[in-house]
Amino acid sequence: MLETATTLTKLRTRGVVIVRRAEDIIDLNYVGLVVATVFFALSVTPSLVPRDWLFQGLISGVNAALGYGLGCLLEWVFRVWIRPRLTLPAPPTWVRYAVKSAILLTAALSAGLMLVQSARWQREITALMDMEGTTTPAYLRTGLLSVAVGAAVVAVYRTLREIILYLARQLNRWVRVPRELAPTAGFLVLVLLVVTIFNGVASRAFFAVANSAFSVRNDYTSPNAVQPYQPERSGSPASLAKWDSLGFEGRWFVSHGPSAHRITAVTGRQAREPIRAYVGLESAADGEAQAQLAVSELERTGAFDRKVIVVVTTTGTGWVNSMATGAIEYMYGGDTAIIASQYSYLPSVLSFLADRGKAMDAGKRLFDAVYQHWKARPPESRPKLLVYGESLGSQGSEAAFDGLADLRAKVDGALWVGPPNSNRLWQQFVSRRDPGSKEVQPVYADGLVVRFASDSADLARPGPEWRSPRIAYLQHASDPIVWWSPDLILSQPDWLSEPRGSDVSSQMRWWPFVTFWQVAADLTNAQGVTDGHGHRYGSLVLDGWVAVAQPPDWTAELSDKIRRQLEAAEDYERDTK
Repeated sequence: MLETATTLTKLRTRGVVIVRRAEDIIDLNYVGLVVATVFFALSVTPSLVPRDWLFQGLISGVNAALGYGLGCLLEWVFRVWIRPRLTLPAPPTWVRYAVKSAILLTAALSAGLMLVQSARWQREITALMDMEGTTTPAYLRTGLLSVAVGAAVVAVYRTLREIILYLARQLNRWVRVPRELAPTAGFLVLVLLVVTIFNGVASRAFFAVANSAFSVRNDYTSPNAVQPYQPERSGSPASLAKWDSLGFEGRWFVSHGPSAHRITAVTGRQAREPIRAYVGLESAADGEAQAQLAVSELERTGAFDRKVIVVVTTTGTGWVNSMATGAIEYMYGGDTAIIASQYSYLPSVLSFLADRGKAMDAGKRLFDAVYQHWKARPPESRPKLLVYGESLGSQGSEAAFDGLADLRAKVDGALWVGPPNSNRLWQQFVSRRDPGSKEVQPVYADGLVVRFASDSADLARPGPEWRSPRIAYLQHASDPIVWWSPDLILSQPDWLSEPRGSDVSSQMRWWPFVTFWQVAADLTNAQGVTDGHGHRYGSLVLDGWVAVAQPPDWTAELSDKIRRQLEAAEDYERDTK
């Protein structure tokens, strides 16, 4: 009997040891696990654009890791500051293990149920955007990937924690920092080092490497971009801006676009050869010289004798929306001149992070240079002066003007597409919108001068009176570039407290920090949707130009012909560029 009791005691002891060893290996903070589960659940709720399982897994894994860290902090506060002031009996060992097992099981079940619901939400969003939805079994893979990503992030954090403890020991040993203050001092030293490195050496190194990498692409020429021979194009033998200096996007821009023959065939009206002027980063020594070279190109081609000049502020790499430029060329029978310049090798997202001031400086310099030459001409011989910008390009284009009065005094029309939330003029118009109008579809001053549209019908609202010069913003309710803002961290935006836009899930909710992270993640997938949603504006830019600068004798039939031609050209560019 005694041997049996001894054996049972040993088995129980070994069982406890095994459980404790397993617990040490997993080393979970169960408060952190609870909060991580909540953060994971929030991360799979609807956002602005649909996500596949792979993308969602990456986002949810990071989100869960952040929740885990917050839970660990809360547990530490309770253990250090609250529990010593309470007289709570220690629960039996079996109770602790039962609670932990229940937490693990509940976390797994909750995550699974949320993924099933999230798959339904994703199908709802894709249906709103006329896209094919995911299946529930396929979407469940999100959970496994999220666990892996979350574990990796936690591992990085624990490595940093060990570094802090090491620094604390060294400070205590060599600098004689008191033991109680050493961890805090070690943390501050690490933070100082990280901030210094990433704000200085690391950030400069990253953007230098990125700039170098994208400059390689800038030197590349698409096999379908051929040097033009028409003197109306930059890069031609007659051009002051040499072909090799225009960059990847510039060479594509001047080598494509409708010719006079094509415009005549589509519209049935005799056309002129459109002027396309472009200045690359390597076309001149600096920004000022680029602007002067751009004006020289306009003078050389006789641009100031055309009906229309459009000053385009490009995106980061120097990209110009061929739909927007082709639309205005077809509309005016080729009697147009379009001028654009490159200010960076980096894509818009990196340009926005690295130095968004470049876009604004470049936009202002180019417009001012063109405007001064245009203004010097007699009023009766001036062409119509229009401005265009998309995404970061709209921010650069806006920078040329002090306000609405200055804008209206200098241009004959402005079309800005997918404006970032940080655009200065856009913010002024939206924040001062008429009472009762929604943030996603604002009405400013009864729509007499400035209008906002997500489709062609919006351009006719709120009424028929729209005074010249007209300013139009094209923006989708589902475009994260328009709606992402640091303010999402702590404050609910109007566009989530008001009735949703037509292509935004009615189930999308605002959560502190979470929504900021959700929409920030959407930025990388803003164009992964169909035209008419997200950051894909398609042929809506044609409707925008028609609304802002409609030429005489315009017809709906002509608009349809041009739209079909523009859409075919865009498909060709997408397949061959």
